Amino acid sequence: MSSLISLARFLPETAVAAGAAARFSTAGGVAAYKLPELPYSYAALEPVISGTIMELHHSKHHAGYVANLNKALEEYADAEAKRDLQKMIALQGAINFNGGGHINHDIFWTNLAPEKDCRPPTGELLKGIEARWGSLDKFITTFNAQTAAVQGSGWGWLGLNKATGGLEIAACANQDPLAKTGLVPLLGVDVWEHAYYLQYKNVRPDYLKAIWRIVNWENVEQRLAAAKK
Repeated sequence: MSSLISLARFLPETAVAAGAAARFSTAGGVAAYKLPELPYSYAALEPVISGTIMELHHSKHHAGYVANLNKALEEYADAEAKRDLQKMIALQGAINFNGGGHINHDIFWTNLAPEKDCRPPTGELLKGIEARWGSLDKFITTFNAQTAAVQGSGWGWLGLNKATGGLEIAACANQDPLAKTGLVPLLGVDVWEHAYYLQYKNVRPDYLKAIWRIVNWENVEQRLAAAKK
């Protein structure tokens, strides 16, 4: 086992191979993760997602996951140094939850773009969608139905099954990263209430219907190409 205390200790390799989970500084052998900057302004996704929601979601919720992850990793390093097995076990829940939240949001931010910059999927991604669901519209309908049905908080995902080479839809509870299912994440939609409630109230299906206007399919295509290498 690596001496570095990082997410690689606790989550699947595919969850920490790229993105936020692979970017950190180290001090005393403990990874210190940082809140990523958004590739657009807080207001850039309006009218689909308000600037107020984006600011709270990024600067408060995501920042909270990062802060709590770093705190848990520091405490884990201290417990490991003291060989306090009970404390090490107790901290794994916080590391998994906050680490998953950090990974999931890092993907989510890049999966979105201002509506004026978005275009429909093309190439291998579109072929994969059509092979599995028949059309983009049928995929969206299926994705929305499965994601709207998430009980409580969680995420809807489009992922690649590397064993079959096919695309799959999956729902994950809370902040569990998709990699725990064995799928490689390509597109994630946050259905925690903090992602939409200030604008869409309790009507999750309306949020899901609208979000496709700001999906950055180019980013999803890049993730698919990288996953297939």
